[in-house]
Amino acid sequence: MFTKDSALVKIWVSLILAGVYTYEQCPDLSNLKTVVGEVLAEIGYQVSAQ
Repeated sequence: MFTKDSALVKIWVSLILAGVYTYEQCPDLSNLKTVVGEVLAEIGYQVSAQ
């Protein structure tokens, strides 16, 4: 299970914020996409509904 402090979550958040990938491109690996969405929402990034 991934947490907000997991390295992979931090990497995906930074890649999405940099515009390299979109949230929709984040893989459905365990709970990775959910946690990435939570972190993005916390910082005010608009995450489209899944």
